[in-house]
Amino acid sequence: MNCNIGVIKGDGIGPEIVDEAMKVLDKVAEVYNHTFNYEQLLMGGISIDTYGVPLTDETIEKAKASDAVLMGSIGGDTTTSPWYKLEPSLRPEAGLLKIRKALNLFANLRPAYLYNELKRACPLRDDIIGDGFDMLIMRELTGGLYFGERSTKEVDGKMTAVDTLTYNEDEIRRIAIKGFDIAMKRSKKVTSVDKANVLDSSRLWRKVVEEVAKDYPEVTYEHMLVDNCAMQLVRNPRQFDVILTENMFGDILSDEAAMVTGSLGMLSSASLNETKFGLYEPSHGSAPDIAGQDIANPIATILSAAMMLRYTFDLDKEADAIEEAVKQVLADGYRTEDIYDEGSTKVGCSKMGDLIAERIN
Repeated sequence: MNCNIGVIKGDGIGPEIVDEAMKVLDKVAEVYNHTFNYEQLLMGGISIDTYGVPLTDETIEKAKASDAVLMGSIGGDTTTSPWYKLEPSLRPEAGLLKIRKALNLFANLRPAYLYNELKRACPLRDDIIGDGFDMLIMRELTGGLYFGERSTKEVDGKMTAVDTLTYNEDEIRRIAIKGFDIAMKRSKKVTSVDKANVLDSSRLWRKVVEEVAKDYPEVTYEHMLVDNCAMQLVRNPRQFDVILTENMFGDILSDEAAMVTGSLGMLSSASLNETKFGLYEPSHGSAPDIAGQDIANPIATILSAAMMLRYTFDLDKEADAIEEAVKQVLADGYRTEDIYDEGSTKVGCSKMGDLIAERIN
């Protein structure tokens, strides 16, 4: 297969971790007789330095012309970087919001899987994690509070900020369908998370999810308030299969889910539109404090590349090979600094990529 992949390395540790994902993809191409063509694209702080904006229209068009986009992390230190002295619409994260909207990437998939080898890195007690857990958070990505109208102005002599949370039924329905479709390929359970005891948007969310659920009689579903879900994630994460939720709730809950796996460095992510196109990135940030030191964990980005093979290119066997290679490396005792524990072998970012690529067969 010939695959055209747009590559956004981004800022901070982004270039390091994307290089390792490309190393693994190149090994997959060699072993399984595929061709991966890469086109380098700029977004985030490096785009601000080069073009004066976090995302250019030209980059958007090149991304649209790709089969998929593999991305590292963007942004820098919010207290010291000159990027954060710019108005909000010109900061690195504005580019991320813009590309999601431009590419209609409304469905964000964030798996949270606890590897047996990393149980000691999980902050939860053994009696809570048991044999481990395997969940997926399906987050609506282009609506809600982050994309609603906003303003900051003086009202009655006081500075007042307003952010608007808006969803229509079509936006809710399409993400619910994605969530139930994914559940059909997993353990056939959906937990829809909202704040229906307070918010009108959540009451509409709950109504539409119930309508969609009727088309999936094999899927068990439940509603859960977001505050209860946050508690349940640390009380009993094994109860979850697919968590379906809106933009801001999904942003927060997916980071919490990531932490109970042991490290944000292990959590992959896919953002999909209504076609096979997707943008694939790790869930963690750019970690500018460790950039260039060869200590970042590239596994989340490598697993994101595996998701790309699975969801965009339908290369399930190749995706399985990457995931199995990651498991083998962890079973062999290799760890980057963020997941290191006594008795394991500490390796750097580049070496971890080498070890995983070597096990692709």
